[in-house]
Amino acid sequence: MERVGLGHQPRSQEACLLKVAGPAPTGPSCGASSREVVAAPTGQRPRMGRCAPDVAFVWRAVLTLGLVLLYYCFSIGITFYNKWLTKSFHFPLFMTMLHLAVIFLFSALSRALVQCSSHRARVVLSWPDYLRRVAPTALATALDVGLSNWSFLYITVSLYTMTKSSAVLFILIFSLIFKLEELRAALVLVVLLIAGGLFMFTYKSTQFNIEGFALVLGASFIGGIRWTLTQMLLQKAELGLQNPIDTMFHLQPLMFLGLFPLFAVFEGLHLSTSEKIFRFQDTGLLLRVLGSLFLGGILAFGLGFSEFLLVSRTSSLTLSIAGIFKEVCTLLLAAHLLGDQISLLNWLGFALCLSGISLHIALKALHARGDGAPKPLKGLGSNPDLELLLRSGQPEDEDNEEEEYFVAQGQQ
Repeated sequence: MERVGLGHQPRSQEACLLKVAGPAPTGPSCGASSREVVAAPTGQRPRMGRCAPDVAFVWRAVLTLGLVLLYYCFSIGITFYNKWLTKSFHFPLFMTMLHLAVIFLFSALSRALVQCSSHRARVVLSWPDYLRRVAPTALATALDVGLSNWSFLYITVSLYTMTKSSAVLFILIFSLIFKLEELRAALVLVVLLIAGGLFMFTYKSTQFNIEGFALVLGASFIGGIRWTLTQMLLQKAELGLQNPIDTMFHLQPLMFLGLFPLFAVFEGLHLSTSEKIFRFQDTGLLLRVLGSLFLGGILAFGLGFSEFLLVSRTSSLTLSIAGIFKEVCTLLLAAHLLGDQISLLNWLGFALCLSGISLHIALKALHARGDGAPKPLKGLGSNPDLELLLRSGQPEDEDNEEEEYFVAQGQQ
């Protein structure tokens, strides 16, 4: 006899909610109870199947914790990797360009594997759509990532982490400009909290560097443009770029070309005469440098993919909350491992900034709950680098087969 799970209604009036082992006994009639009952021997109470929900809850909690830890490993790891590598390899733009090439390689490989397993062709944009709609987002993304990595030559990990968190401030501003958000008193409070926290964190900082601060603040400003354009790009359903793997595949080539002029002006001549790359004399040193650069590309791709898995199997709210604790972990590790000096005033400023980000997340969660059905979020989480992954919710059309295989697995 067919087994019907808890809470499911029978498909016909004759269907019975009882799960019976052996001949059907006399007892409750069909529809008399909506709970699953398992027939038991005489003298024993029937089992009601209460262990199944507990096991499912524990498994989901363990899975979520594992995905959060995986996300932390890649996100915190790439931050400290960039700082470590720029101490000995003073070509951050070249490093970024090589990372883009590695991400493109792994994105293409992932698309090929999914296409072979699902036997469905992946989306490939036409040249007019590619240049007209993707190029602005790719250029802004290239500048955001390039300037962020460039700033590691001058500033500490703690100052970078705090200043980069202010990207939410610029995202809100550009969301208001492009009318993706409505001006409300709560948003003004969010802006004041984040701006005030940033000021307190940088005020009288003993390790403050104006050049590095200007670079990462410029990256945050461009990041506001970047994620606003990305949001507008992903909302164009006809492009078919809702999946992060497809988006990364299309963005990387234009990002590489957009960053190349900046690299040629500031690093091209110095790199061409460097003994670490083009004028190497020690093959072992060259292989170590290239291996270190390739490792960064793997971390960058792993970060995007771990965020993708976390959102697809939990929610964007989980990712946003995890991002807040990640910032705290990054500052604690920077103070312990790298000796970053963080005063009490700096910690208070960081707490003030996180309170603004938390308020923004709470407002988004309440807004989404008030809307009822799952819809694409109009705002962003605590980390702007997560916006590519906020579009992996349930498709509006159940017959839409263009969703990524991993998304379908996460939504079981």
